[in-house]
Amino acid sequence: MEKADVVIVGAGHGGAQCAIALRQNGFEGTVAVIGREPEYPYERPPLSKEYFAREKTFDRLYIRPPTFWAEKEIAFKLDTEVTRVDPAAHELTLSTGETFGYGKLVWATGGDPRRLSCSGADLAGVFAVRTREDCDLMMAEIDAGTRNIVVIGGGYIGLEAAAVLTKLGCKVTLLEALPRVLARVAGEELSAFYEKEHRDHGVDLRTGVAVDCIVGDGHKVTGVRLADGEEIPAEAVIVGIGIVPAVGPLILAGAAGANGVDIDEYCRTSLPDVYAIGDCAAFACDFAGGNVMRVESVQNANDMATCVAKAICGDEKPYHAFPWFWSNQYDLRLQTAGINLGFDRTVIRGNPDDRAFSVVYLREGRVLALDCVNMVKDYVQGRKLVEAGATPDLADLADASKPLKELL
Repeated sequence: MEKADVVIVGAGHGGAQCAIALRQNGFEGTVAVIGREPEYPYERPPLSKEYFAREKTFDRLYIRPPTFWAEKEIAFKLDTEVTRVDPAAHELTLSTGETFGYGKLVWATGGDPRRLSCSGADLAGVFAVRTREDCDLMMAEIDAGTRNIVVIGGGYIGLEAAAVLTKLGCKVTLLEALPRVLARVAGEELSAFYEKEHRDHGVDLRTGVAVDCIVGDGHKVTGVRLADGEEIPAEAVIVGIGIVPAVGPLILAGAAGANGVDIDEYCRTSLPDVYAIGDCAAFACDFAGGNVMRVESVQNANDMATCVAKAICGDEKPYHAFPWFWSNQYDLRLQTAGINLGFDRTVIRGNPDDRAFSVVYLREGRVLALDCVNMVKDYVQGRKLVEAGATPDLADLADASKPLKELL
C-alpha cells in the first residue's frame, strides 16, 4: 500500500496551494496529491473567460509548470478518485481499487456542477463549465459550426459564458429562474446593470422563467422547453446553476456536514487528522456575522490551504482571511470586497450609465461589502472600510469624488 505523511485530495487551487505552502513552510515529510482530472493543477476562472475565448492556451493556465511538482518532491496520482475514507485506519480507497494511507488528510475537492433534474439533461450538447474537458467539448461544438446556444443560469458562470459566446459570434439566450440575475449574490442595482449590458450586447436575457425540459432528436439537444410551453431552439445548452460540494466519502465516513463538510476555525473536520478547504468546506465566516457558509472563491481556497499547511507545520492559527471575488464580462471588471449577507441598504458611487460605479452594502450603517465595476480605487480602499467595520456619512459615501480612504 502506498502512503504519504500528508495526502491532499483534490488538485485544484486549494490542493495545489496546500502542497506548495507545506514546502514553503519547511515541511520535509512525504506529500501526495490525488486528482480526479488527468491534468496537473490549473487555474479555473479563465476556463469560462480567456481559455474559452481562445485568448489563453491551456499551458498558460498551469498554477505551476508540471516539472515544479517533481522538483518539490510532491507526488501526484491523477485521473483518480477517492471512493472511501477509513478514518480509523487512516486509509483511502481509490477508484483504481488501490488503498492509500495518510498521516494527515486535506480534503480539497471543490464541487460538481449542479445538474438539471428535468428530462433531456443527459442529451449530447448539454454542457457544464467546470473542467478543461467541459470547455474543450464546447469549443469543439463551436468549431463545428454551432452558433445557437441557450445558457441556463444567471449567476457569474452563466453570465461570463454568455459574454464570451457573444464575442465569438453566437446567438445566445440566457434563462434565469429568479426575477433577476445575480439575485443570490448582489443587490438589485448590480443585477439591473448587468442585465442591460448583456441585452445591449445582443443576449436574449430572460428572468423569472422556468425550464420544463431539454428536447432533442433522441441523441442531441435541439431546444429548451419552458414551463409555459414555449420551445427555444438550441444547438447546444450550457448549464451554470451552481455546484454540489464533492464530500460524499467524508460524510459516509462520519464527518459532520449538511451543505458541504463542516470545519472549525482551524479548518479541521470532525474526523481525526482530516482537514477540509475551499468550496466544499462550511465554516463560521467572520465577515458574514459568524454565519456558517461555504465561500466559493479562489481567495478562500488559497488562504485556507495556507492556514492548513501552517497548522501541519506547527503554526496553528484560526482562519481569518478577507473574502474577495472578481468577474470579467465584456470590457467590465467587477471586483467584490467582503460579503453582503444581511445588508439593509445600498449606496451607489458613480453612475452606472458611465459603466464605472460601485455599490456599497451596509447594515445598520456599517459597511459590509462593495461591488466595484471598473472602479479599482474604490475596491482597494473599500476593503479597509469593510475590515474596519466603518460607519461613514452616507452623503460622503455617495460622493464618488471623495476617496474612500478619507472616510475611515
